[in-house]
Amino acid sequence: MIECFLPDAAATDALGALLARTQPANAIAHLHGDLGAGKSTLARAWLRALGVEGAIRSPTYTLVEHYPLAGGGKALHLDLYRIAAAGELEFLALDDAAATLWLVEWPERAAGALPVADLRVELTVQEEGRAVRLLEGTPAGSVWLDRVSKTGVCEALLIPQGRKSSQPSDI
Repeated sequence: MIECFLPDAAATDALGALLARTQPANAIAHLHGDLGAGKSTLARAWLRALGVEGAIRSPTYTLVEHYPLAGGGKALHLDLYRIAAAGELEFLALDDAAATLWLVEWPERAAGALPVADLRVELTVQEEGRAVRLLEGTPAGSVWLDRVSKTGVCEALLIPQGRKSSQPSDI
């Protein structure tokens, strides 16, 4: 588990880029947090880092957006806030074998109907920034978190909770 503080949107973007650089070939990430916690901002930065060009739409109303990735494969970005029951996922055609990345906002709305998350990202608003907690959910997720911690970028990008920074991240 990694717990840190993101002081601004630039740090959230840098976290998205870091997670994209270190993710396994096939990855499933569940993004947790209240409205406005930064889930869509993180997903957008992550997809940008993977080479997605053009508009990256929030799937708030469409529920799922499909993005071809620069290195091959496809990303699925889901926002399940508006579903009432896990059974509604059947109508989203999520059995896409080409999907190499799943970014799922509000996964708790479809409990038991989604693939297990390799990485669980928990975001909470804290003062002017965001607290983030990264937790592994599978053996691949454990390797992923190990890669994140070994980059050394975390220390510069992610300020451990309890410390404040007035310096913007330049990563």
